[in-house]
Amino acid sequence: MNLTANWSYPTAIRFGAGRISEVADACIAAGISKPLLVTDKGLASMDITSKTLDLMEAGGLGRAMFSEVDANPTDLNAADGVKIYRDGGFDGVIAFGGGSGLDLAKVIAFMAGQTRPLWDFEDVGDWWTRADASAIAPVIAIPTTAGTGSEVGRASVITNSETHEKKIIFHPKMLPVTVICDPELTVGMPKFITAGTGLDAFAHCVEAYSSPHYHPMSQGMALEGMRLVKEYLPRAYADGSDIEARAHMMSAAAMGATAFQKGLGAIHALSHPIGALHHTHHGTTNAVCMPAVLQFNKSAISDRFNAASAYLGIEGGFDGFCAYVDELNASMQIPKTLTALGVKDPDLDRLTADALRDPSTGGNPIEMTAENTRALLEALL
Repeated sequence: MNLTANWSYPTAIRFGAGRISEVADACIAAGISKPLLVTDKGLASMDITSKTLDLMEAGGLGRAMFSEVDANPTDLNAADGVKIYRDGGFDGVIAFGGGSGLDLAKVIAFMAGQTRPLWDFEDVGDWWTRADASAIAPVIAIPTTAGTGSEVGRASVITNSETHEKKIIFHPKMLPVTVICDPELTVGMPKFITAGTGLDAFAHCVEAYSSPHYHPMSQGMALEGMRLVKEYLPRAYADGSDIEARAHMMSAAAMGATAFQKGLGAIHALSHPIGALHHTHHGTTNAVCMPAVLQFNKSAISDRFNAASAYLGIEGGFDGFCAYVDELNASMQIPKTLTALGVKDPDLDRLTADALRDPSTGGNPIEMTAENTRALLEALL
């Protein structure tokens, strides 16, 4: 099977094994002559990062890197990165890594030319129009995991270091101009990262499919994304060198992140504050929350998941789908509760309030209230 392709929706995607070799060409095509590669601390010393820096240097682009990126990137990380970018006279960003590195890289490219503070661009109403769009630097995105889909997103999730809240920073021009999806870069992922990121992609698809908003294209992408995860995540988890499975999971990640413009929901509304306050892995937290949220939304989504189950080859309709999710989590050693995940002595009042403030609540098919959201959190403990 030929798993090499060029796509454009709405950004250019260069998809296929070995295509990291095109990084210099992609930069030059985007008008970038001096890029800053932004990645996370864990990736900074890995061979795939060194190889990418070598390719940049060989292409005449230098080998500058910023890697002070926390697992849940903060405004402090962003400020440090913006200073490096400005002081170095860079003209574009290579976003390299998983969701953390990609999110922060996009914010650095966005904020480097702005004069207003970061939180003035939170995804509230039309706040994005406050930005000077002409000053937003171009981004080449290179994902090294298959889950968040940040490479095809117009927003970043950043933690406020003072309030410990996750906030969404949005602007249409934060969308990378080119994405290089090279599944070979994901081969070295450990099993728990393969599981957590893959189930993050699955959560994006599940929540987009559940959202009551009208977006037929997203609905179709969400359904096919679920199928790809069902078929290929177990293979990627069992054999990390299965390049076909890795490639299909990269597609599923991009599809899920594109689909969730239709809306997210309670899974993410809960996961964001839990991650911000208890420093849990985002995709794994989504996976822990998913079974309870499916039951929470049952009255509104059972019919559509009856249809989805038929497409996915799952017997038993909605109940069969829920049983499949439980089995999938168990097969990848996902904790059953937030307590088992490491959430100790949670402030339920704070988590409830933060969940209800999260923009994801607007896409949940059942209205989230203080009472039912707190009950949902209690059930997850």
